[in-house]
Amino acid sequence: MRSSNNYPLAGVLLALSLLVTGCSTGQAPSNEAKMEADVGEAALNAGTPDVALRLADATLARRPTDAEALTRRGLALTALGRLDEARDSLRKAVASQPRNVRALIALGRVELPVDPAAAEADFQRVLKQDSQNATALNNLGIARDLLGKHADAEPAYRAALSAQPDMVAAQVNLALCLAIRGKGSEAIGLLRPLADAPDATRKVKEDYAAVLAMAGNREEAERILSANMAAKEVPLALDALASARVVGGNVR
Repeated sequence: MRSSNNYPLAGVLLALSLLVTGCSTGQAPSNEAKMEADVGEAALNAGTPDVALRLADATLARRPTDAEALTRRGLALTALGRLDEARDSLRKAVASQPRNVRALIALGRVELPVDPAAAEADFQRVLKQDSQNATALNNLGIARDLLGKHADAEPAYRAALSAQPDMVAAQVNLALCLAIRGKGSEAIGLLRPLADAPDATRKVKEDYAAVLAMAGNREEAERILSANMAAKEVPLALDALASARVVGGNVR
């Protein structure tokens, strides 16, 4: 995407952010906040979270409990890898608007690595409002897998696929969950078409290798992993993957 002057999009967003935060436009505060929100959303979508963060902070300087600005701030901080700050901002957003679906999902995602039980509760709160929210269902499955509740994770992934049949993440996660539970044949059948597709990503192929390893097909898993992994690392990876099913671990 380009502007009419052929400036890079990041430069356009930066110019707009300076206009919003550094100039007096004579607009009412509500219009100023809306401009900051619109440009902030564009910055998040364009992959310039630093700009989105500046704009969210500008709004919050005037309106500290603005849930949408707190959410944008949390999303920007997440993209910047500042996860502790992101969690704090998103928790404030949820405290301000307890039914804010976007904030709940964003909070659940950053809580997954450190507190999957809290993340599970966040996604369940979303589903009480929207039982067909595929993103919440898929992430609910991940939270349950991280908690070792694989039997409960499976129906969450299936519900996500029922709501959004083309959701690759849910299909991959379901296959991994099935493999962990010892349902190797079903897992392979689910993931093979994705892994064999001409546009299959490295991640999908590695997930397929994980499923194969847990199902006992070490030779095929080794062939796939060897394409992107040092030879000495492959046996260790295969041993770890094969043991994941035995101990009910998690391979995400």
